[in-house]
Amino acid sequence: MAQIRRFAFLRHLRSEPSAHVLKYRAGKLHKSGRGLAFWLLPLSAAVAEVPVDDRELPFLFHGRSSDFQDVTAQGVITYRVSDPLRVSERVDFTIDLVSGAHTKQPLEKLALLLTQLAQQFALGYVTQTPIRKLLTDGYAEIRTRISDGFRADEGLGSMGIELVTIRVAAVKPTADLEKALEMPTREKIQQEADQATFERRALAVEKERAIQENELKNKIELARREEELISQAGQNDRRRAEEQAVAKKVEVTAAAERTRISAGAEAENIRVVESARLDGERGRMEVYRDLPPAVMMGLAAQELAGKLRRIDHLNVTPELFGPLLVELMQAGTKRLEAQKPGS
Repeated sequence: MAQIRRFAFLRHLRSEPSAHVLKYRAGKLHKSGRGLAFWLLPLSAAVAEVPVDDRELPFLFHGRSSDFQDVTAQGVITYRVSDPLRVSERVDFTIDLVSGAHTKQPLEKLALLLTQLAQQFALGYVTQTPIRKLLTDGYAEIRTRISDGFRADEGLGSMGIELVTIRVAAVKPTADLEKALEMPTREKIQQEADQATFERRALAVEKERAIQENELKNKIELARREEELISQAGQNDRRRAEEQAVAKKVEVTAAAERTRISAGAEAENIRVVESARLDGERGRMEVYRDLPPAVMMGLAAQELAGKLRRIDHLNVTPELFGPLLVELMQAGTKRLEAQKPGS
C-alpha cells in the first residue's frame, strides 16, 4: 500500500517496488511505473496502485463424481499481474489519496474470478470421472486441467493476468465414503496381519514342537545311557560277586586245607600221645601181671581211695582182711629176703 503524506494542500506519494502506480490528470495517464514517489494535487489527480508481485489464492470447492459421490478439492493458485495498465482498465484499483488504501476491493474481485474459473475447469473433469480414479489420479489431473484452462482462457490474457503455478493439496470424499473405501484395504491389511500372526504362532508351535522333540530325544538318550549304566553296574556287581565268590572259595578251600592239616597234625599228635599212653599202660600192665592178687587188691584200694572224696562207711570182714594180711606178710618176708646181702 502506498504511503501518502500531507503538506498543506499538497500530497506526497511513495509506493513500494512491488506495486505499479498509475497517475492520471485531466483524464490522461501522467505517470506510470513501479516504486514511484511524487507530489500531487488531490483535487486534480487520480492514482491507481496495482500489485505486480506473485499472489497466492487458496481455493476449496465441492463436486460430484460420475458415480454420484461428493468430492472436495483443495489447493492454491499462484498468479501475478503481467500488464498493470490492462488490469486497471478492467478492475478499479483507485486508491484513497488520504489513506493510500484501495477505494474498492479489486484483489477480492480477481480472487473470485480466478476461483470460479478454477472450479469450472476442475468440475469439468470431476463430473466425468469415478470416485476411485479421482482419488488416485485426481491430484495431477485437476492441476493440469486448471493450468491448461487458465492458459487457454482469452479473458485472462486480455486482462493482463498471468498464471504462475497451481498446487492441489487434497482431493477427499466424504468421511463415510472415505471409511467405506478404506475398509477393504484395512481388511486386507488386517488379514495380512492375522496371517502374519498365524504364521508367527505356527512357527512358535513348530519351534515348541522341535524343542519338545529335542527334549524327548534327550530323555531317550539319557534313559538309554542310564540303561547302559544300570547294565554295566549289574555286570560289575556280578563280576564283583563272582570275584568275591572265587575269593571266598579260595579262602574256604584254604581254611579247609588248613583245618585238614591241623586235624591231621592233631590226629598225629593224639596218635603219638595215645601210643605213648598205651605203651605206658602196657608196661604197667606187665608190672601188674606179676604182682600177687593181694598187692593188686591193695593198689586197687589205694586207687579207689584217691578218687573218692569221702567214705561214710567201710566194712572189712575177716574173710577179706585175713587172707590179705597173710599175703601181705608173705610179701614182706620175700622182700626182706631179697634185700639180704648175698642173696
